[in-house]
Amino acid sequence: MNFHRKPHTFIGQVDLKVSNLERSLAFYQYVIGFRVLEQSDGKAILTADGKTPLLSIEQPGQVSPKQPRTTGLYHFALLLPKRSDLARVLQHFIQHQIPLQGASDHLVSEALYLADPDGNGIEIYADRPSSSWAWANGQVVMDTRALDIRDLLQEGEGAQWDGLPAETLMGHIHLHVSSLQEAETFYGHGLGFDVVSRLGNQALFISTGRYHHHIGLNTWNGVGAPAPAENSAGLASFDIVFPDEEARKSAVRRLKAMGVTVHESQAAWITEDPSHNRIRLLI
Repeated sequence: MNFHRKPHTFIGQVDLKVSNLERSLAFYQYVIGFRVLEQSDGKAILTADGKTPLLSIEQPGQVSPKQPRTTGLYHFALLLPKRSDLARVLQHFIQHQIPLQGASDHLVSEALYLADPDGNGIEIYADRPSSSWAWANGQVVMDTRALDIRDLLQEGEGAQWDGLPAETLMGHIHLHVSSLQEAETFYGHGLGFDVVSRLGNQALFISTGRYHHHIGLNTWNGVGAPAPAENSAGLASFDIVFPDEEARKSAVRRLKAMGVTVHESQAAWITEDPSHNRIRLLI
């Protein structure tokens, strides 16, 4: 089942601020495997299929290093179409000695973790079939176990890595927030996502259509963590894509009824969550 198209609400393009565009472009092309869709002074839009924007990177004026212990990006997550694609990515990382921050079996998926040159977190993952996911009391069963590297590499079928597959999607985004309760109200009541997993009082996973998660939320940078400076490297904004105009209008009405500021700009509605993560609401 495809959880990243109608009738679901899902994550679209993610926009990052970086401290050195040339360095980041090299990383995202030759390490991650993106292609350049558009490029101008100080900004590039990246794609996997040559037509769909997945990631933008921009070097602001007087940019400062990514600030620790703030709200913002924990990681964005690229969803590959097949397990064999993940195996080829892993082989590529091993061959070029790319340092990883983690490699995990989450039961619903298998994932590799690393960071870009500015410390922006990246997950590259492949889902297990949704028919194999276990649910208990309305929550999907997830875990963090060591990834079976040998078994995964055998799935690579000896094929060479050739960048991101054209079918790669922005699978989910995981955010640092200052308050889980405020985040749950905003994303749940306001934007219409359902809670599908809780990790104590530290993390929350939400989705539509019973996906394991389109958005992760955590307070691992501290309850009450401040937002980063405007010119700090890190998350600039991200897109939430609604299935149709009525679904988006309903979300905008709910947000406004909650007292949240929402304004229209260039065919998108722009808002911020309670932790000042900027969001574009699209269809």
